[in-house]
Amino acid sequence: MKKVIVLLSMIFLTLLVVPSVLALDLEVEKLSANEVVISGLNEPASFDLRITNLGSSENVVLYSFFTQEISPKELRLESKKTQDVTLKIYPSERMKPGYYTFDYFIRNNYGDEVSQTLTIDILNFEDAFEIGSQDFNPESKTLNVYIHNKVNFNFENVVVVFKSPFFEFKKEFNLGPNQRNDFTITLDKEDFKKLMAGYYTFEAEIEAKGLKGVVEGTLKFSEKDILTTTKKTYGLIINTNVIEKVNEGNVLTKTETVIKKNVLSRLFTHFSPEPNTVEREGLVVYYTWYDELSPGEVLKINVKTNWFLPFVIVLLIVLVVILVKKNLNRNIVLKKKVSFVHAKGGEFALKVMILVEAKSFLERISIIDRLPYLTKVHERFGGEQPSRIDDKNKRIEWNFERMQPGERRVFSYIIYSKIGVLGKFALPSVTAVYEKEGKVKEAQSNQAFFMLEPRATKDLEGQ
Repeated sequence: MKKVIVLLSMIFLTLLVVPSVLALDLEVEKLSANEVVISGLNEPASFDLRITNLGSSENVVLYSFFTQEISPKELRLESKKTQDVTLKIYPSERMKPGYYTFDYFIRNNYGDEVSQTLTIDILNFEDAFEIGSQDFNPESKTLNVYIHNKVNFNFENVVVVFKSPFFEFKKEFNLGPNQRNDFTITLDKEDFKKLMAGYYTFEAEIEAKGLKGVVEGTLKFSEKDILTTTKKTYGLIINTNVIEKVNEGNVLTKTETVIKKNVLSRLFTHFSPEPNTVEREGLVVYYTWYDELSPGEVLKINVKTNWFLPFVIVLLIVLVVILVKKNLNRNIVLKKKVSFVHAKGGEFALKVMILVEAKSFLERISIIDRLPYLTKVHERFGGEQPSRIDDKNKRIEWNFERMQPGERRVFSYIIYSKIGVLGKFALPSVTAVYEKEGKVKEAQSNQAFFMLEPRATKDLEGQ
């Protein structure tokens, strides 16, 4: 009976001790925070864990129903020791961006286990970044912009191209977890001198780890009213005043320009552009320009007073009178033309045409033309037949008893030469000898020219 009691006592004690020996006694502390996974990038979320084994040494396995891709899957935990472990979780590629919360388990060989809840953020590549800048205005020479890595992820060899209406530049750098990089850009005023104040979008084209994305930010172009005026004066007889106003700011700017002239100088003054208003007060005249300039717009006013103009006008009137009088006193008009003719025998040949027009009644008219040296005249003539051909002196003559006012006559003939001509060929002027009111007078025509080039011919008529 005593033996039975002892045996039962031993069994009871064994049942009390064995569960305490088999139980998994761990303290697990998560050291890291804000773990992320970049969509499209085959890299895990890493969790830094500190595991303290308060029980006996044993081998454990790690697993999760969230994913089968977990590392490490096995660990050796020594008794009474603390061990730092980096747990890597590979989510399924089919998971959409967003926050995911799941449990992982640490289990020993006896089936005893502990669990802990973890959270990861799956996000698109471009959502990991933020860009921005400081405010600036038309007088700013530089501008600070930045790019911020908003997540707990290390990006290496990042290539960024910043683009905006004000600048464009490219940078390559590394960007650690939650790190911000600032850059100073030198501005060229010519790039934005016509832009209005306000908010503008700028973007960053980002490339890293084989992924590409575009992130947008906002630029504030602060208002600045800058109007510059320059004045230049030059010339004595022809006096010129130039007033130039430039809107170097970034807002619409109203401008008013006033110039005064006396009643005499205003008669010889030209404005460009014309003034908006003209007001006269006594002997003074006020010219006013009103305008509204956009950013980068230039208003240029030219005021030119030409004191020499009265003399030029008088001179022109005198010249016109002389020319008109000369033209009215002209009794006969002679005009000579020349053109190239293709001869069957290959000789150099020209067709000469003479036009005669009487401006008044004329008597005993002789039209005399001279032939160039080394040329001969063809026997066929167009229009009036010549009265006499002098081969020795190279002269052709047409005679008429009278011509009425407005009467016209046309003569033509062909000259040729077996010697070729290259370059400019000049023909003598035509002479007209006639009587008007019993007085013998003479007139000359223009001198005709012909130019022969190696590949082309040109007909020229001298004046």
